[in-house]
Amino acid sequence: MMDNDLHALDKWAGGLLAQLAPAGRRAVTRDIARELRRSQQTRIGAQRNPDESPFAARKPRTGKGGKLREKKGRIKRAAMFAKLRTARYLKVESDAMGLAVGFAGRVSRVARVHQFGLRDRVSPKGAEYQYPARSLLGFTAQDRELIRDVLLNHITK
Repeated sequence: MMDNDLHALDKWAGGLLAQLAPAGRRAVTRDIARELRRSQQTRIGAQRNPDESPFAARKPRTGKGGKLREKKGRIKRAAMFAKLRTARYLKVESDAMGLAVGFAGRVSRVARVHQFGLRDRVSPKGAEYQYPARSLLGFTAQDRELIRDVLLNHITK
């Protein structure tokens, strides 16, 4: 379904982008890429998939005696992917031909495991775990509107 959305978006935006000069296309794709990254960062911070469903909850941590720690408040349960959503790791690339928003470097492996729900080791010599799919990257209805608005703003200037 998402693939069809991308083709429809490409068909619609492709005609409008073709009307722009290469410098104009570079500017508009750069602005769209920045706005998409900002949108993805916000959605990941809210712990939501592109379809607005919440991320799958973390597996409860247990140790040998049942609970990992007996005293309350010893393990901080902060939001997942706090560092992944920073601009340092969530990169944008754009030129006159297109744009890309994705993870760069070693963290791309972690992102891929969570994006597709793959099996991976919890720690380098630890046990393997089948991670639930948590879509870190994807288009929402608001993202499609954002692309349309940025593109129309550039064309009407």
